[in-house]
Formats: sequence, structure tokens, C-alpha cells
Amino acid sequence: MSALTNDAEAAARLISFGMRPKQLPARDVVYGDLVRRYGEDSAFKQLTHAVAAGLGLMVLEVSTAAGAVLAATDESVFEIKMDSYARQSKIRERRDTEKVLHGLIHLAAAALGFPRPDDLANDTYIGRVSVEQVDGMVREACRILDERAAAAEANNDPLADAPELEQAWRAYARRPAAAATKDGRLAPDTTRGMVARALRFLADQGFLVQVSAEQGGTYRTTPRYQIQVRELAADLAFEELLALGVLEVADGGGTLRATISDTLQ
Repeated sequence: MSALTNDAEAAARLISFGMRPKQLPARDVVYGDLVRRYGEDSAFKQLTHAVAAGLGLMVLEVSTAAGAVLAATDESVFEIKMDSYARQSKIRERRDTEKVLHGLIHLAAAALGFPRPDDLANDTYIGRVSVEQVDGMVREACRILDERAAAAEANNDPLADAPELEQAWRAYARRPAAAATKDGRLAPDTTRGMVARALRFLADQGFLVQVSAEQGGTYRTTPRYQIQVRELAADLAFEELLALGVLEVADGGGTLRATISDTLQ
């Protein structure tokens, strides 16, 4: 077997490790060696990117803490479609409205986990998010957008010209926040039920780790998630959500709270 073939196989193996969400270099000697080689060998790094591109993947980052973090390009066979996400998250309805609502939930989770630019730049930062926080943040955003919509209507400004988030707030606000099923579980069609499924999905992907069952489920962020949110931070809807000012940082230790006390009563 030629050296080039060996290198290509090694690059493909590194990518395969990156596609196992909960696999970390610290827990696997081969993975750790490949990560070190990626950082030290520029030719191997370029080959890894080329192999990834051929598979419809982008290499966002490779590090000891996060491993190989990948993202699917448009139309890649590895791209997570709504139907696939719906199956994994056990979403009963797959209409456009459901897509929008879950999009809002994922934006809020990312914003709660890393509300400041410095949080995304600091590799040691660990954020925390909970089902209660995420639901409260989106509901507070809905309240603010409702006020904006009322003002726009009073001024005869068409809502069609409003930012992306203003297209979705009504659907979320109409859903009840919480309701128990007969066996005591959180009803799946409530907003907190939707948030709980979304956060469990992120945990399954290696982006979050559950730390307690409090507040409907509380999670800490991972380096893998931090890298993904860095990419998301350039999204217009993400910027709009942060610009609403519904977050504030309680302290410098990574514990966050939303300014949502009235909405959680």
C-alpha cells in the first residue's frame, strides 16, 4: 500500500471519528494520534479537507478538546433534513410551522449557551441552558415582537418587511408552555415539550451534556457545540434574537439567566 493511500485512509478515519458525536480524542488513542497529526502535518490537514469535501462535508475545526467537528454542505448525503430531525426528535407534525418553531428553539439554545462574542472566543467557556430558560427566552422574544408588530400595524407598516424572527412569533406564542400527560410526562405539543426534545437531540449529537433534571432538564455546552455556534453566529436570525435584549449574564462563571421572570409564572 502506497504512502498516499495510507494517508488517505488515515484522513478518512479522522473524518469517521468526527461523525461519531460522542467520541473524543482523549478516549481513543488512534483518534488522539490523528488529531495531533492534523495539527502538525499541513499536507495531512489539506488531504483531510479534500476527503471531507468529496463527501460533502466541511471541517470546521479539529482539536483535542472537540475532536473533528464537521458540517454538511448543501445537498450533502449527510445533511440533516427536517424529516430526519423529526424522526430523531419524535416530532409528530412536519409542517413548515413546526420547522420554524424548532428553528427558534435551536436559535434560543445557542444564544443562551453563548450570549457574548467573548464566550465563543474563549475555548474554556462552558455555558448552561435549561428547558425552562429556552422556552422563557423565546416567549419573551415573542412578547417583544408582538409589541413591534402592534406598533407597525398602527403605523401602517407591512409585517412582510419585518425581520426574520417577526415571521414566526405568533405560532410559538399560541402554543401552551406546559401541560402534563396522564402519566406525568411533559405533553409533547407544548412549547416546553418541544424544547425538551430539541435539547435531547443536541445532547445526542454531542453538543450538550445533561447535568440535572431541574428546570425541565439542564445541560452544559461542549467544545463541539461552541464551534458549531461560531458558524451560526453569522446567521441573521441569530443576530436578531440577540439584538432583542432578552438575555443578561448573571456572573462571569458561565451561569446564564434570561430576563423572563414574568413569563415563567
